[in-house]
Amino acid sequence: MRGPDLGVLIITHYTRILEFIKPDFVHVLVDGKFVLSGGPEVAARLEKTGYSEWAEADEPAVLKTEEAS
Repeated sequence: MRGPDLGVLIITHYTRILEFIKPDFVHVLVDGKFVLSGGPEVAARLEKTGYSEWAEADEPAVLKTEEAS
């Protein structure tokens, strides 16, 4: 389903959903900042390499108590 009067925003960490939904644009946000933007090739890159280039190796991927509230 496409058209000039249709806009859809999908926020996900599950890049495989993009096998079923072909995006026009893909944006990667880390800590509320855009770190990568592009077309479907960005989704393919994430599927292949993951988000590790933006992750801090010495920090766990969980929210700290004060951030969670």
